[in-house]
Amino acid sequence: MQVYLDNAATTAIDPEVFEAMKPYMLNHYGNPSSIHTHGRQARSAIEQARKKVADLLNTSPAEIFFTSGGTEADNTAIKCTLQSGNFQQVITSKIEHHAVLHTLQHLERTDNITIKYVNLDPNGSINFDHLQELLTINGPALVSLMHANNEIGNLTDIKRVGEICHEHQSIFHSDTVQAIAHYAHDLQEIDVHCMVGSAHKFHGPKGAGFLYIKAEHKISPFIHGGAQERNMRGGTENVIGIVGLAKAMEIACQNMEDHHQHIQGLKTLMIEKLKSKIPGVQFNGLSDCADNSLYTILNVSLPPADDNEMLLFNLDISGISASGGSACSSGSNVGSHVLTELGADPDRGSVRFSFSKFNTEEEVDYTVQKVAELYQVKA
Repeated sequence: MQVYLDNAATTAIDPEVFEAMKPYMLNHYGNPSSIHTHGRQARSAIEQARKKVADLLNTSPAEIFFTSGGTEADNTAIKCTLQSGNFQQVITSKIEHHAVLHTLQHLERTDNITIKYVNLDPNGSINFDHLQELLTINGPALVSLMHANNEIGNLTDIKRVGEICHEHQSIFHSDTVQAIAHYAHDLQEIDVHCMVGSAHKFHGPKGAGFLYIKAEHKISPFIHGGAQERNMRGGTENVIGIVGLAKAMEIACQNMEDHHQHIQGLKTLMIEKLKSKIPGVQFNGLSDCADNSLYTILNVSLPPADDNEMLLFNLDISGISASGGSACSSGSNVGSHVLTELGADPDRGSVRFSFSKFNTEEEVDYTVQKVAELYQVKA
C-alpha cells in the first residue's frame, strides 16, 4: 500500500485544476504582455485569476501580485518593506519558516537591521504580552508572524496581532502559506499589510504563488527587468500556474467546511489509534489540539529508540511518505529548529504526518499499524 501523508510539503494536483490549466498549455500560449489576440487571451486569464483570488480574500485585485511561490512572496514583503528605509527593527519568532527566518538573518548581517524574538510558551504559542512589550520598546517595527506553523501546526491569532501592530503603528507581515485555502481570510477584518499563498499547498501547481500587499503599504519591486504585475515583479507571468492557483483556491474555498471536517476526522482518528497502540506517544506543539492547531498537521513524538534516525526511512519502506526531524542535540547537528526551540527531547523520534482531502481512514489505519510494528520490534 502506498500512503502519502506529506501534504504540508506539497499536495497532489486536483484533476479539475489540471483541466483548467490544459488550455493554457496547449492553445492559449501567447505572452500576456503582447497586444495581439494570443497575448490578450493570456492577459485576460491572469486578470480573471487575480479577481478570483481577491474575491476569495475579500479585497481588491489591485492588492494581489502573483509570484513563483510563498518563498518569493515572503522575501518580497520583508526585503522591500525594510528597504523602504522606514524600519530598522523587526519582531518575529524563532519558529518561523526559513523563508522568513533566513531572509531576516541575512538582512541582519547585510543591512544593519535589529531582530527581536517574541517569547513563546512551552507549546510554541506566541506570548502576546511580550509582543506588546517589544513594540512599546522597539516600535514602530516590521512584525512577521505566521498564521499556521508548518511543522507543529500551531495557529496564531493574526487578527489580534494585526490589532496590536495597528496600535503601535507597525507593519504586519504574515506567512500564511499553510493556512490559505484551509481557513477563510477576510482582509476587511484582518489588519495585515502583507500575506502570502502558494498553490501547491492546496492542490494547485508548484511554482505559483501570490502576495497580498495592502494598498496603503507602498514598497518597491523585488524583481526588476519588466513592467509585469503592475511594475511590481519583472518577468513573463506563469500563466499556467496562475490559472491553476486560482482554480485550486476556488475549489478549496467552496468546499472548505467539508474538507475541514473530513481531514480533522482523519487526524483525530490517528491520534486515538496512536495513543491506544504506542505507550508513551506524545504530540509536539499543539498539533493534537483541534481548536488551536492546523487540522492538516499532526506532529508525533515517539518514545526514545536506538534507530529513531531510521524512522522515516522505515516508513518509506512500508510505502508511507511523511516528514519530520528531531530536535538538535548539539549545535553541530542539523535538525528541526522548531522542535529545538520548543526544547523537544532529541532522543525521541518525531514525524510530521500531514493530511489532505484525498486521504482515507484505511490509510490512517495502515500507517498506525506500521508505526506500531516498528516499536513492537524495538521492544
